[in-house]
Amino acid sequence: MERLWTPWRYAYVTGKDKGTPKNGVPAALAAWPGETHCVFCNMLAAVEYGVAHGMPQDEADAAVYILERGRTCFLVLNAFPYNSGHLMVLPYQHEASLAALPDETAAELMTLTRQAERLLRKVYRPDGLNLGLNLGESAGAGVAEHLHLHAVPRWSGDNNFMSVLGETRILPEMLTESYRRLREALATEPAE
Repeated sequence: MERLWTPWRYAYVTGKDKGTPKNGVPAALAAWPGETHCVFCNMLAAVEYGVAHGMPQDEADAAVYILERGRTCFLVLNAFPYNSGHLMVLPYQHEASLAALPDETAAELMTLTRQAERLLRKVYRPDGLNLGLNLGESAGAGVAEHLHLHAVPRWSGDNNFMSVLGETRILPEMLTESYRRLREALATEPAE
């Protein structure tokens, strides 16, 4: 019998990470005293607080897996990925609607999405990618109030019995390793 050990998923599957006072804030940034009631805004505010209180920017960004920062949007690993390499592109602006974003932000959202596509193809060599927005809870948005675009690498046959019958994903790579690999690749990625 094979055993699958995924201890990093324990907090997620048991719900122990939900409903915490500062959802989205890792231990390294827990000194941040605020609460925005948005996982993404909490994450960004905790990073800003950490940097303002002496933490190097790259260390604070790494604590929440921010891969790349643009003027109006940023690229971040999903803390609870569907597959290894699952990224999200988010505006800094707390907005639920794509149509409500300023033109500059909407354009940069697409520019960073194109960069995410190139990056995932280079690092993970997937057979395909899912790129998409879920606008509203009924459309599948887990965080409906802050727009975020998913970029998920996919491989032929990646839906095995664990996903189909056990409602469990098998992820062969720790987030820290995904972050390291993607940051290294970004260093050689030409800007648009």
